[in-house]
Amino acid sequence: MKKNLKIAAQGGFTLIELIVVIVILGILAATALPKFANLSGDARAASLQAAKGSLASASSMLHGKYLIAPTTDGSGTITVEGTDVTMVKGYPTASLKLAEAAGLTAADYDLDVTTTAKTLYVSPKGVTTKANCRITFTETGAANTPPTITVPTATSTPALDCN
Repeated sequence: MKKNLKIAAQGGFTLIELIVVIVILGILAATALPKFANLSGDARAASLQAAKGSLASASSMLHGKYLIAPTTDGSGTITVEGTDVTMVKGYPTASLKLAEAAGLTAADYDLDVTTTAKTLYVSPKGVTTKANCRITFTETGAANTPPTITVPTATSTPALDCN
């Protein structure tokens, strides 16, 4: 009985099989890469939502502290973790001190205060068009009215764009 040694010796992949596998992996990589390449804009948008929650929480906490010991005109300062935040009509003013009390630092966010408009703007670092990716904190104008905190959405004008 004679055995064929050529058939028994073959044990690897052929060149065509290896090329087909490489082509399939290349196609998968080409379709998956765009999904992971532009996650920085989504991360900035998520950071913006977190900053909005932080400002809202700090504002509510400061208002609660004001309600414990109110003043007649709703003004004064309230100290939170070593930060003196100025109050107006029982709510915090739009200031860098409010951002500091909320835990928003200049290392992570671009902070800008417009005193004439009584507005605090917060944008994540690295945003090219800040008007499309920023929080607008506008202090209250009337008693018993909380401040307004807005963030652009996908359908608002300007639309949310954190790239």
